[in-house]
Amino acid sequence: MQHQNLAKRYQASRRHQHSDEGDEGMDTDFSQSTGPGNVGIMVLMGQAHVVERRFWASEIGTDWWDHIVLQVWDDSQWLRNFHMHEGTFMELCDLLSPALKCMNTKMRAALTVEKQVAIALWKLAMPNSYRSVGNQFGTGKSTVGAAVMQVANAIKDLLISRVVTLGNVQVIVDGFAAMGFPNCGGATDGTHIPVLAPEHQASEYINRKGYFSIVLQALVDHKGRFTNINVGWPGKVHDARIFRNSGLFQKLQERAFFPDQKITIGDVEMPTVILGNPAYPLMPWLMKPYTGSLDSSQELFNYRLSKSRMVVECAFGCLKVCWRSLLTRSDLSETNIPTVITACCVLHNICESKGETFMAGWEVEANRLAAGYAQPDTRVVRRAQEGAVHIREALKTSFMTGQATV
Repeated sequence: MQHQNLAKRYQASRRHQHSDEGDEGMDTDFSQSTGPGNVGIMVLMGQAHVVERRFWASEIGTDWWDHIVLQVWDDSQWLRNFHMHEGTFMELCDLLSPALKCMNTKMRAALTVEKQVAIALWKLAMPNSYRSVGNQFGTGKSTVGAAVMQVANAIKDLLISRVVTLGNVQVIVDGFAAMGFPNCGGATDGTHIPVLAPEHQASEYINRKGYFSIVLQALVDHKGRFTNINVGWPGKVHDARIFRNSGLFQKLQERAFFPDQKITIGDVEMPTVILGNPAYPLMPWLMKPYTGSLDSSQELFNYRLSKSRMVVECAFGCLKVCWRSLLTRSDLSETNIPTVITACCVLHNICESKGETFMAGWEVEANRLAAGYAQPDTRVVRRAQEGAVHIREALKTSFMTGQATV
């Protein structure tokens, strides 16, 4: 009965919801690493920092977290509000603990690691105001903002190299082959994240749909998990320019991203490729659709490519549906936005790897929020390397004759 009364008392604190607004980000490129890092070693080596002792709990409002969430909530309530089950949440807290542990003082108790992570996930999952989140957890709005950034920084410092990584290339290649495209190691695309007008060079951030944004460019595997991300270019910049200036492009150009694994299509050698939309340049290691007036063989090629490339569009959709703060202009500084986007990408991969349930109701709210920020149209790039043309033509022919490995 006591838990039921507490639940009713604190239910009233979950009312005041409105969107926050934010600034533009800085370019940050994250490439996959050669292997998982050890959190403890990273802290000892100074690659991750321990948080300053500045997050403090209030006696008022802590019963809801301590006695309702932690003791009464079932898995469906955890999933609905934190977008992951309790087990995944606790594993995440353990991983972030080296960077988030605070010490109590004689005057007041510090926020636990679990409560810091809960505040951050709540804010990232729902576009509530800092004040309403603070009321929910019994903290001040400045504490909410600080907790969000501390958790986001901890995720970036400790987990990016372990979670946003290429993984087993053969498994990925087999996955894309099952979709109909041979020797493919990933699909790439960009998506625009809305921001407030920056103080400097604001016109550079206005995209083709007329709102201010920064771009998240990503490469995903066959299951829609991010294997490489690049965050922070202004919304006005063309996808092809962002791609050419990314660490991913450099590694692919140097044949340093995938193992040297060629197959023969007809009489043409084809390396492991990635798939892009018409905004990307046609390269020997990047296949894109045919444009213009198409014959039946070109249409079949485009169908196969589009079917396989849909995983990146679905990944962006899932990312924004689960972490809906990316659909509104959150009030973050230009240096903090890329960190928060990066953290959301890591959280996406963790949830995907854990098989977290995607709740249908999330999409309704996400679609409402996204309605004001339509994605800009793709601008076609017609540049192509001769070798890339030969590979695409060979693939086109093989799809028509049924000779390609699928």
